[in-house]
Amino acid sequence: MSSSLVLYGYWRSSAAFRVRIALNLKGLHYETRAVHLVRDGGEQHAPAYAAINPQQLVPALVDGDKVMTQSMAIAEYLDEVHPHPPLLPADAAGRARVRALAQVVGCDIHPIGNLRVLQQIGSQFGADDEQKGIWMRHWITAGFQALETTLANSKETGRYCHGDTPGLADLCLIPQVYNARRWKTPLDDYPTIVRIETACMELDAFKAAVPEQQPDAP
Repeated sequence: MSSSLVLYGYWRSSAAFRVRIALNLKGLHYETRAVHLVRDGGEQHAPAYAAINPQQLVPALVDGDKVMTQSMAIAEYLDEVHPHPPLLPADAAGRARVRALAQVVGCDIHPIGNLRVLQQIGSQFGADDEQKGIWMRHWITAGFQALETTLANSKETGRYCHGDTPGLADLCLIPQVYNARRWKTPLDDYPTIVRIETACMELDAFKAAVPEQQPDAP
């Protein structure tokens, strides 16, 4: 059990949500330090936090004198330093599949709907909340259609995204499903995704990571 881990995050950040799941799956103790992404123009832009993460995004994980950023890089760091239970399969093809599933969320769906993107389309193009919702649902739907097809048609899919052990793909998928529900995205066409969500949410590691359970949640 590590006691030197500090996670800088925000209760509703999908990326921080991923890292919380990874830490919980590993059984690692960590200290939470909240970075409010909206208050006072966004605490992530304050000099003290920018010194930790020059990109001025959450999460950031501090492990002793080391600072890690980018949620999937953090998850893989944790997997290498604390290899049990593993977040990635033992075989190269399996690892490639899991990373690809994770990156559909982490590289293709989530960045387009990140807070700073929504703020920009509001300030630059005048998008109101209804239009932002249309934007979010469009990109979530595009990504989920691909994910559902991939998961439903693969013999590698088990109780979770890859086999019967939760891993990197699941810790990316579940926060995005949370976002989908938040933005009122219909999920009827994604039974495999919903089934995997149900399986994950039976685990304490996922339950404890949900936004409403975080100390900075309103």
